[in-house]
Amino acid sequence: MEKIIKVKWKRSAIGRKEDQRKTIQALGFKRLHQVLHLPDRPEIRGMIDRVSHLVEVMEGSDKETR
Repeated sequence: MEKIIKVKWKRSAIGRKEDQRKTIQALGFKRLHQVLHLPDRPEIRGMIDRVSHLVEVMEGSDKETR
C-alpha cells in the first residue's frame, strides 16, 4: 500500500512566475479549488513545497493506488 496525500489548489497562479504555474500543471491541477489524491513521494512533496503558498495539503489516507 502506498500512502496518499490530498492536495487542494487554493490560490490562483495568475501573476506568478512561470515555474510555479508549470508546477501546478505538473501536479495535475486543472481548476482552482480542485482536490487531488497524490502519492506521498519525495518528488511530489518537493513540487508541493515549491508552490506551498498556492496549495493546501489536507489529511491523507492509506489506500492502494491502481
